[in-house]
Amino acid sequence: MLEKMNDYRIPKETLRERLLEMVQQHYECIGIYDGEALIGMCGMWFQTRHYAGKSVELDHVLIEDTYRSKGVGKQLMEFVYAYGKKKGCNWVELNTYVHNFPSHKFYYNQGFVAKGYHFVKEL
Repeated sequence: MLEKMNDYRIPKETLRERLLEMVQQHYECIGIYDGEALIGMCGMWFQTRHYAGKSVELDHVLIEDTYRSKGVGKQLMEFVYAYGKKKGCNWVELNTYVHNFPSHKFYYNQGFVAKGYHFVKEL
């Protein structure tokens, strides 16, 4: 599953270093298991935004292919919503790739609305 997250083919040591830095910047990661097997995961950034107040931004939401359309994603999201509320969040947000239509359908079904575009520029 972790290989799916590494779209950019970043060396494992670099990912490890970044993760250690991220956890110092209000980042948390959760997983969902079937027995001992990791079948779903996502990262969560906690921050305060001028337009939303305290919020949680989801990062790299992944569900194993064989577990999709079986309620696992919904279960993961319900945990995120409850956990975010417990931490005082008013808002959940995320980015998804423009070509990932199945994720768009899932998030719309979860009550998300598209508010804008996420632009990037490599420096």
